[in-house]
Amino acid sequence: MTASRDYVLYDYWRSSAAYRLRIALNLLGLDWRSEQVNLLTGAHRGAAYRQHNPQGRVPTLSVDGIDLIQSLASIEYLNETVPGATLLPDDPLGRHRVRALSDVIAMEIHPVCNLGVVAHVVEIAGGGEETKVAWMRRFITDGLQAVEILLEDKQTGSFCHGDTPTMADCCLIPQLYNAHRWGADLAGMPRIDEIVTACAALPAFIAAHPDAVGPPADG
Repeated sequence: MTASRDYVLYDYWRSSAAYRLRIALNLLGLDWRSEQVNLLTGAHRGAAYRQHNPQGRVPTLSVDGIDLIQSLASIEYLNETVPGATLLPDDPLGRHRVRALSDVIAMEIHPVCNLGVVAHVVEIAGGGEETKVAWMRRFITDGLQAVEILLEDKQTGSFCHGDTPTMADCCLIPQLYNAHRWGADLAGMPRIDEIVTACAALPAFIAAHPDAVGPPADG
């Protein structure tokens, strides 16, 4: 019998990168626990947390005491180490497509909409909350419109790639949460709507949702 592994996710309820990993861990049926890192109190910048992640960012996934950073790299690690995992397809072209869809969200939309980046933009632009909201809506909407076009491919099924959730779905759903949070224009995205409906029916996605996790007890 294979010994069970110890999975600890250093998490923040509204972090879309952490949300991706919560979905992935749930889809794989792993027994894991969450350690909330309160971004609002600056816990991610403290010395204790930086021992796990020198960047001071969430999430960090600890596996048997070894700390893994960067959400997509961690999801790929899980796919490679958990027997029967299907977070990436078996064929090279399928893996490329799932990675590309994931990267459009995680490397194109997410970085420019990081709250730290946006706060700096607002500061140097001399704007206020309306500037922040306008920035978020612009880049989330533009990015998701590109994702919608990519999903018109025949390889899209009930989910982003075929009829099994993959890493791409782990990225898409958190980005949709942010889109709704900031009031992005989601009109004219029927493929995304269909995938959201399919994911919303799965317990793995339901349990990972920020509303199911809730904010940390200290704020």
